[in-house]
Amino acid sequence: MEDAVLSALATLLSPTHLAFLALGVLLGLAVGILPGLGGTAGLALVLPFVFGMEPSLAIAMMIGLQSVTATSDTFPSVLMGIPGTSGSQATVMDGFPMSRRGEATRALGAAFTSSMFGGLFGALVLSVTIFYAEPIIMKMGLSEQLMLVVLALAMVGTLTGVSAMKGMAACGFGLMIGAIGSAPGTGEIRLAFDTEYLLDPVPIVIMGLAMFAVPEIIDLLRRGKTISETGTLGAGWLQGIRDFAANWFLSLRCAVIGCLVGALPGLGGTVIDWIAYSHAIQTTRDRDRYGTGDVRGVIAPESANNAKEGGALIPTILFGIPGSGSMAILLGGFILVGVEPGFEMVSQHLDLVYVMIWSIALANIVGAGTCLILAPQIAKLTTIRYALLAPFMLGLIFFAAFQATRDWGDLIALMALGTLAVYMKRFGWPRPALLIGFVLAGKVESSVNETVSVYGISFLERPIVIVLLVLTVIAVLAAIRFKPTPPNLSETGPHAAAQRGPQVAFYCVLVGLTVFVLADSFQHDAATALYPKLVSALTLLFLAPVGFRILAGGTPHSALYDSRREGADGEKPPGSNVYYLGWLLAMLAVSALVGFVLGIATFIYAFMRHCAGVSHIACAAGAIAFILFLGTLSHFLVLQYPHGLLQTVVDLPWPLQ
Repeated sequence: MEDAVLSALATLLSPTHLAFLALGVLLGLAVGILPGLGGTAGLALVLPFVFGMEPSLAIAMMIGLQSVTATSDTFPSVLMGIPGTSGSQATVMDGFPMSRRGEATRALGAAFTSSMFGGLFGALVLSVTIFYAEPIIMKMGLSEQLMLVVLALAMVGTLTGVSAMKGMAACGFGLMIGAIGSAPGTGEIRLAFDTEYLLDPVPIVIMGLAMFAVPEIIDLLRRGKTISETGTLGAGWLQGIRDFAANWFLSLRCAVIGCLVGALPGLGGTVIDWIAYSHAIQTTRDRDRYGTGDVRGVIAPESANNAKEGGALIPTILFGIPGSGSMAILLGGFILVGVEPGFEMVSQHLDLVYVMIWSIALANIVGAGTCLILAPQIAKLTTIRYALLAPFMLGLIFFAAFQATRDWGDLIALMALGTLAVYMKRFGWPRPALLIGFVLAGKVESSVNETVSVYGISFLERPIVIVLLVLTVIAVLAAIRFKPTPPNLSETGPHAAAQRGPQVAFYCVLVGLTVFVLADSFQHDAATALYPKLVSALTLLFLAPVGFRILAGGTPHSALYDSRREGADGEKPPGSNVYYLGWLLAMLAVSALVGFVLGIATFIYAFMRHCAGVSHIACAAGAIAFILFLGTLSHFLVLQYPHGLLQTVVDLPWPLQ
């Protein structure tokens, strides 16, 4: 233990580690400021570049990015009332009213101080938990590990989104997508559609970007607004810090809530801020002030938001079970650099665990300080119209996706899965559940095969298995029985299920895909077919009540709850989901003709001209700048971009290759 601590301290203070941690912090601040990315998409963007990197440096960069996203996402939440990430929704309730009456600086000061405190508290809780973890892990055999994953999936499915059945079905979709490729143990190919690309599983980079980056960017484009309206802050930094000091006990309680809820797989950042906000209201006498610009409504969710990272890392490190969507991507990063979470990490890489914990603490301090220093400049950046930022962000996302395997299939997979995610968001199917199910698919299939081969049905007689099975049943039943319906899901509100036709069509697509996986499983031998048969059958079981709700008239549980039909202030949005997906499809078509670099440049030029209405000179400057960016990366990182038909007849010069 002492050697591990000293080794971790030496690694943490090394200049190289600090440099990569600082790089991760800067990237995390950037993706938090820009709505549409967030920690999950940000981690997916950097994942292709950590392959082959020294594990401690890769972990430093990923932890730095993940730790501060919940700090910088406060800027759009306070300045415009648009959550920077899903975890900053509650901050909007009081942060934006404070900004409108000239107290933006006070709100940001209180938020950044609370975020730093929450992050430090989460790191402390994680360090204490790791110290007592080894005896617990040692008691987990094959069957216990399987039931622990089943419990986690049940919690993920029932706790994410509005409908427990939708959540469980979304988990099933992720597990089915994870079945693509060669089956573990037998090596038989499943669901490859006679393509070489699908002989291997879908890269986690593709899944992360498709589930969280593409739908969020399209949703923000549909609103057609700038990130912020004024870009001015005013004064009040010290007052915000004094507000935190005066409400330190509230911040402490909410940090505890953040750690506890963050450690429960399935909840994550989408609800922690609301739980903390509700706690603040319930423990305050003058409740009427909340929602009108009360600084306590900023302190509570921001304290919980950053504390959740330490809590979510507990199941991720100890059992390899991600506590949230971003932890699922982080788990993929661990495996990519050769570090397997679980007993091996705690016993053989304890120094890396402590490096991770202390990096969280240091990243939160640096991130909060950087936000305080750069706040005036960042506030001005948020006045840029989102239509000007989106084409560059989409180009960056498709660029990162191609680095997964450097195959045209990467771009096609991103487009297909991104389209699926857009309509999952539109119709209220929880995307974190799908992502976590996908990440755990390999572990689930291996555990099922090993448990059946070693114990058979007798594994249900083991004491810990029985306890975990009972907890799983209780979790599912409790979620179905007691899960509240959010207040915006009314029969007549803007998110009501008035247009049932599109929902029915999307539901039929999901059922059709599930039936196809089930039918395909009968073409394989028993060992290969066991997992897809089990998963697809359970998914159909969860889809049945959802279909009944939709077809019977549409209840709040099947409402369009996660994507606005109108833009801000009720005006008609500038484009539909189909409209913006059409732009992406056109970009891929042009890239197939002239190559990726020229295709992206053409897309940026046309999008800025048509959707943002800027001059031809500005459009050309943006396209040329991105060409030079891609060319510089290809030169220094020895990257090759997808070629089109043009490259088969013409040798293009740098940077158009």
